Amino acid sequence: MTTTAQELLRAIPAVDRLLAAEELRPLLARASRSEVVGELRRVLDELRAAAAADGVEPTELNTTAIARRVDEGVARRARPYYRRVINATGVILHTNLGRAPLADEAVAALAAAAGGAQRLELDLESGRRGGRDEGCAALLRELTGCAAATVVNNNAAATLLVLAALARGRPVVLSRGEMVEIGGSFRVPEILRESGARLIEVGTTNRTHERDYRAALAATGDGAGAAGDDPPGLILKVHASNYRIEGFTAEVPIEALVAIGREHGVPVVHDLGSGCLVDTAARGLPVEPLVQRSVAAGADVVCFSGDKLLGGPQAGLLLGTEEAIGRCRRHPLYRALRPGRLVYAALEATLRLYRGGEEAAWERVPALARLAAGAEELRGRAERLAAEVAAAAGGDGGGRLAIDVVECASQAGSGSLPARDLPSWGVRLTSAAGSAEDLAAALRAADPAIVARVQDGAVLFDLRTVADDELAPIAARVAEIAAAE
Repeated sequence: MTTTAQELLRAIPAVDRLLAAEELRPLLARASRSEVVGELRRVLDELRAAAAADGVEPTELNTTAIARRVDEGVARRARPYYRRVINATGVILHTNLGRAPLADEAVAALAAAAGGAQRLELDLESGRRGGRDEGCAALLRELTGCAAATVVNNNAAATLLVLAALARGRPVVLSRGEMVEIGGSFRVPEILRESGARLIEVGTTNRTHERDYRAALAATGDGAGAAGDDPPGLILKVHASNYRIEGFTAEVPIEALVAIGREHGVPVVHDLGSGCLVDTAARGLPVEPLVQRSVAAGADVVCFSGDKLLGGPQAGLLLGTEEAIGRCRRHPLYRALRPGRLVYAALEATLRLYRGGEEAAWERVPALARLAAGAEELRGRAERLAAEVAAAAGGDGGGRLAIDVVECASQAGSGSLPARDLPSWGVRLTSAAGSAEDLAAALRAADPAIVARVQDGAVLFDLRTVADDELAPIAARVAEIAAAE
């Protein structure tokens, strides 16, 4: 006999009756009454709407079924939005997954500082107010040889601040080959415009020469006002961190630009993007410009990110001369762009790891360790994962799963080591019961969520970004998925 919509609506239990039911007692013991009541009302509203449209089965209206839905809803609402996930994509600095994983020392520093008061703008010796960036600035001076340093909330903010502080209302000379756009539609020419500076383009997309900069400076007047009425504010060099131009190319190195800037009395700013304090080429990786080189060349300001190749929290680091950094600190935008207290704690802990030298940094900074991981190490980890997945899923998931250890390619990500694949090893998983997209979605529904690549009709776990202690959770989730199919 068909149940009518009115009968279905009458069968939905009242809130008070459900709250008194035995099935809801365990949930009421774990969660607050207000949370349970709120979720219960939401579930009942959904059931009423479905019943009115004849879109619900009578079995969905019994107390046990409703209690299960409420329990699932309360658990879902209690799960943090910003939570730990397993990055199995092979993209080390994955922007959507928070970029650089923090070192254990940085995590410990955050835990130690977060729960109570923290020294921030206080000189403990004198008891007077101090500079909030001084702890990180001192380390940056020690590590790079710069005269002064400060910190803002990301490198886009650093670029905006230095342009506003040093070149507002004045021209900025920039090579056409360095007018980059990065993720989120951040375009250097647009940031120039927002800072109040004006762009002077020099050279071509693929070739820019010293004579191009000199011609532009001569046309606008030098910094002393010897010619022209509108002398340039600065020369800007931007590292093309998320693309490569190959073939018939030429660019002016930072040392030559600094020399040109000094000839004309014009400051030189080098936006390095990722920023790196260690020699990547020595590890067989593509060359990434060293921060120390730009500082030694005499650039007035060098800026870069904290959460890319440095391996720290999101931050924008500005290094340079006392005069230039002082102007940035005094600018009204500085207070709006500086980070919160926990960033300083994590950044300081990360910078301290570099004090031990490059070998210590490659070992202790997770982003660097993942970059440097060798083929044999990654293959061994892939074979261990494949074995754990097969064992957890009962050999091959009852014939429903195909598990293969395969060669693959990783990437640094976030515009670091642009367009360079890193040879890696992974585990390829295909399911006879559903698509690769469905399998990837089921992995993301895990706790912790597992984010893998969908490639060539299969799910691929790239082991370059999977830690040893993450193998078991992946295997366990695959086993759950196999059992449910």
